[in-house]
Amino acid sequence: MEFYTCFDRKRPVRLDDATRAFAWESLHGKYGQEAVRNGAIAMDGEEGFAALPPLAQYDLCIRRIAERAPLRLVPGEHICGAATLGAAMTHHVPATLGGEPVFYSVSHVTLGFDHVLTLGMDGIAQEVRSCLNNPDFTPEQRALDESLLSAIESMRIWHGRYLEAIGETQPEMRARLKRVPFAPAQDFRQALQSLWFTFAFVRLCGNWPGIGRIDQMLGKYLEADLKRGAITLEEAREWLAHFFIKGCEWIEKDTPVGSGDAQHYQNLVLAGVDEEGKEVANEVTYLILDVVEELGISDFPITVRVNPRTPERLLTRVAQVMRHGGGVLAVYNEDLILDSLAQHGYPLKEARRFANDGCWEVQIPGRTNFIYLPLDALRALLIDTLHLDGEPAHFDSMAQLYAAYDAAMRRVVEDACDRTLRDRLDGDGNFRKKQPCSVVSLLEEGCAQRGRSYHEGGPIYTVVSPHIGGAPDVGNSLYAIDRLVFQEKRVGFDELMRVLQRNWEGAEALRQYALNRITYYGNDCDEADAYTVRVLNDFAGMTKKYDGGPIRFPTGVSTFGRQIEWAPFRAATPSGRRKGDVLSGNASPTPGTDAQGATAVIRSFCKADLKRQVTGAALDVKLHLSAVRGEEGVAALIALIRGFVALGGYFMQLDVMDAEALRAAQRDPETYKTLSVRVSGWNARFVTLDKQWQDMVIARTAQEI
Repeated sequence: MEFYTCFDRKRPVRLDDATRAFAWESLHGKYGQEAVRNGAIAMDGEEGFAALPPLAQYDLCIRRIAERAPLRLVPGEHICGAATLGAAMTHHVPATLGGEPVFYSVSHVTLGFDHVLTLGMDGIAQEVRSCLNNPDFTPEQRALDESLLSAIESMRIWHGRYLEAIGETQPEMRARLKRVPFAPAQDFRQALQSLWFTFAFVRLCGNWPGIGRIDQMLGKYLEADLKRGAITLEEAREWLAHFFIKGCEWIEKDTPVGSGDAQHYQNLVLAGVDEEGKEVANEVTYLILDVVEELGISDFPITVRVNPRTPERLLTRVAQVMRHGGGVLAVYNEDLILDSLAQHGYPLKEARRFANDGCWEVQIPGRTNFIYLPLDALRALLIDTLHLDGEPAHFDSMAQLYAAYDAAMRRVVEDACDRTLRDRLDGDGNFRKKQPCSVVSLLEEGCAQRGRSYHEGGPIYTVVSPHIGGAPDVGNSLYAIDRLVFQEKRVGFDELMRVLQRNWEGAEALRQYALNRITYYGNDCDEADAYTVRVLNDFAGMTKKYDGGPIRFPTGVSTFGRQIEWAPFRAATPSGRRKGDVLSGNASPTPGTDAQGATAVIRSFCKADLKRQVTGAALDVKLHLSAVRGEEGVAALIALIRGFVALGGYFMQLDVMDAEALRAAQRDPETYKTLSVRVSGWNARFVTLDKQWQDMVIARTAQEI
């Protein structure tokens, strides 16, 4: 029973055999397969259901899920609760009418689980009831808060069923569950049970929430227990391992291939400062790193908040875990993000709370409704500016060309923002009614107080973030035109446009020159990087006109793998790529163009003013296995992370992988069931990616440090 590693040493063994066996069967799909068989709760027998208003329908669906969902108690598990309905894995509330889901569910959100630990669900219910006394509330606002209370009562029913199922067979587990999550947690084991049970109920109802700053939430409980001798570090590690193992409950034995099986957005954030500016990293931080190092569980993608004061001990453990591959750990540049949030109007104490939305986009957990708008900048250049799908445009200078591209991209951004405003707000600037989502609204501060749901302006912040994709390809294309047409005069502008329309047919010599003789973004060449830097910096100012409204429109940089779906709608690029080629992901160099190592890639990335990309700018760095061997490899990884922070990076996904192992997994997927890779904001087992996605991962340049 060995958990896959690409490193030349086996993963360490610290956990007991029973825990490792539990992890093995979970990672190989035992419980996910059970969930698939369970499906959803049918509402067809509910008299008058179809005639009910949507909020009443939702409340009844949640009640029936709580009453009827199969329970799961695994012998030997330390914490209980399970999201056992497979329809929840399809991004729906797992309740159907006529065989079809009644409601979509919510993702890209990190909920206020910390309030459950400190207040308990009964304390949260008391807060909701106090809001019902607001004399200014309309009947609709009261109905929303009543729905929040209904969600709590449904959770109480599900909780009671587990208490009954446990009976007297596990008295310690039953004693903990009798208290949490309805009362505040008193010790580490209760806190972990409370966090998991609440998270599991939210997932049971179809939602895919991130968890956020787990070490900050749990650290104080473990510290107190260690001081009074109530638990040992070894015991705490076993308990945290069970939390991670239970998070694998949606892995299927035979997952349909596509964009991967581990993107249910249950991300974690470790370390960094708290609201008072004190370092959060504690024993929970290090125990979690122990667990993922040993088991290779990637279903909770982890981002570590790093700053110049981050302890060397923490960076060493991060580097040691990274060497095993799988992309389980990524890093945030904490100080830059805090400055970015402050410049965007967040108070410093609020900014220090930041986590992510379930992928890596920054938000304030438990207080934010978040969506992002993916925008293809390369299409804006090739189609909207150069008109390669029809009569090509002509430009006499790079200044003219860039001005036209900038105007086209602004139209793309403004159209997307305006559509969002029309969708979310009515003519009076009020939020429109949306599908109910009370289970999520319950754990978002502001919803009960305002009597508005998560989708309807309830949370403290409503954030819609336009994200630019393909920026490196735009920069490379502009630079290639500049070099080929205006600097070196190898081809006329109009002739180059005709060549691109022919997909480079009949111009192979010129294409090879563009591909191989021009240095592009990602090699720390100021001239080559300049256009990409300009594209990113100019994009950051394109939403300024929307400042001050009820919805925030900060920008970010990502593709989340959409470079695959965008490829057919682009055209051949001036940098030598043909139509249909899968190009750059996030803010990373176009595959095959980065030849000067990981440090050069980071330097190119950090030339942009990334502080202006408020919700995030992602850089993917794939490291060759040879770069991380031995103590020198650990030191090199630490130096790479520290350099990323010092140079002004935002978010970096580091993955160590051997391309030959990936190709072997393509040929023999059964042998590589637990091989995980970082895709584009999430982790996935490589064998659950279809070949196009697998080839995209393999095509990333493996860097030396």
